[in-house]
Amino acid sequence: VQLQASGGGLVQAGGSLRLSCAASGRSFSSYGVGWFQQAPGKEREFVAGISWSGVSTHYADSVKGRFTISRDFAKNTVYLQMYSLKPEDTAVYYCAAGLNPIGTVSIPPTEYDIWGQGTQVTVSS
Repeated sequence: VQLQASGGGLVQAGGSLRLSCAASGRSFSSYGVGWFQQAPGKEREFVAGISWSGVSTHYADSVKGRFTISRDFAKNTVYLQMYSLKPEDTAVYYCAAGLNPIGTVSIPPTEYDIWGQGTQVTVSS
């Protein structure tokens, strides 16, 4: 499985963006997927994740109610819809896939084996 993240850009505070994580490989539906953000000088942090079935999702407290993760099995793509963006959301966003336990969403980056290249999100005040 290989991942390609896209959809980042420059947006004003209060705006929205939708990130996409497109996967190649027939076994992608077996993987849980997470989105992570990494701001300059900071560690990579969990933002949102979705289980391999798409039934379970989990969000960081900082994005609850503003971000929505979803997956389209037909398109082999996971999306991160971001609303009400804030300057503190500015970061490089990475998607990652991992063979998470059934029905769960893993949070630590170390539980994800496959990473996309990242897409920059910049929110201006």
